[in-house]
Amino acid sequence: MNIALFGYGKMGKEIEAIALKRNHNIVLKINKDNVSTISESDLKKADVIIEFSTPHAVLENIKKCINAQVPVVVGTTGWYDKFEEIKNLCAEKNGGLFHATNFSLGVNLFFKVNTYLAELMNKYTDYDVSMEEIHHIHKLDKPSGTAITLAEQIIKKIDRKTNWSIDSNSRETLFIKDIREGEVPGTHIIKYSSEVDDIEIMHKAHNRKGFALGAVIAAEFLNGKKGIYTMSDII
Repeated sequence: MNIALFGYGKMGKEIEAIALKRNHNIVLKINKDNVSTISESDLKKADVIIEFSTPHAVLENIKKCINAQVPVVVGTTGWYDKFEEIKNLCAEKNGGLFHATNFSLGVNLFFKVNTYLAELMNKYTDYDVSMEEIHHIHKLDKPSGTAITLAEQIIKKIDRKTNWSIDSNSRETLFIKDIREGEVPGTHIIKYSSEVDDIEIMHKAHNRKGFALGAVIAAEFLNGKKGIYTMSDII
């Protein structure tokens, strides 16, 4: 399979290494230095494009891929407020899109544990729930897309929580403490606290390889397909 990479930073290089090990070809590496020179015909050299760029660039990159009618796997977050626009474009162009806030198999299992625990905790109103997420200093979006997914899962199951915030905490608000330090790949902690005890679940990434492998597996899945898919279509 021929793969193009939108974004060739640390994640892009991890994806490249795993793709090559799985006998794929990297036919295009696109970053801020050459993105303005990339044409639609260049994109068509790829069977699938994997997009791990930056929040401010991702939306236009997705549009370029869909307009070129090349399936795209999107790992960058910070664009989901425009999801309906992309969904409509994908339908109009008969495109292929695979999106996820996190491509790690472990994180997607963690999503399922989080949903189940929130469902159990809904009736135990003495417990308040909060979240802490820790990422490297280069991560631009706050909170992380993974944290937002976890928060939305909790809000859907915990009746006493109606929204999330990184600034305030209340009975109705799920507080997300966001920390940026060092080169931490990513840690997410969900905490239920009462006067008598705490219950915590945590996912801690050791490196970026899990995210990169998931993105390549998603590209393999998306190759030749039309429509919109997520990790739940794989797991």
